[in-house]
Amino acid sequence: MSIVRVHNFSVSLDGYATGEGQSMEEPFGHADKKLVEWAFPTRTYQLMFGNDNGTTGADEAFANNWNRGIGAEIMGRNKFGPQRGPWADEEWKGWWGDEPPFHTPVFVLTHHNRPSIEMKGGTTFHFLDATPENALEAASEAAGGLDVRIGGGPTTVRQFLAADLIDYMHLAVVPIVLGRGERLWDGLEDIEGRFDIEAISTRSGVTHLTFTRN
Repeated sequence: MSIVRVHNFSVSLDGYATGEGQSMEEPFGHADKKLVEWAFPTRTYQLMFGNDNGTTGADEAFANNWNRGIGAEIMGRNKFGPQRGPWADEEWKGWWGDEPPFHTPVFVLTHHNRPSIEMKGGTTFHFLDATPENALEAASEAAGGLDVRIGGGPTTVRQFLAADLIDYMHLAVVPIVLGRGERLWDGLEDIEGRFDIEAISTRSGVTHLTFTRN
């Protein structure tokens, strides 16, 4: 049976999953790369850049799970790029170059549709104006029996949590305080009651939290 998963989703100590002021130069706003630096040394991330010398510790064990058994992803428009409103530049095809790392159909939630984009390596971006429930229906069909990943950003993950559509979630709590940006937890009081929660801290200073539907 397929499930809905979140992986490698980083939040600050004060609950922010992205900083303020996203731009072409700063995908995470004023947070810069501080939210995701824990993952860069891991073998999983190094392999994305053609290197085979990444770390193999606990951070790698979590990082490596992100693509196992995934048949489709759903992401918010702000994860796909910095543009807002109608698409001023349809040449923009995401942050990830000609061959994105997803290798599956990816459904981008947006109020401004545009034609699908087929990329190298099996990734196709589809643009969808839909509720979480309808987006999940489309992604599940495309996944062909495999799991669906909710890729972010924080607004998208929060919407799927609010709709009680997430079965498993891995958060990396990074020991920084951002003070401003987009928070994950707003409006989700008592959500911990839905999940069995486990925590593992690593030498990088990150605490990995796993939420498994109970």
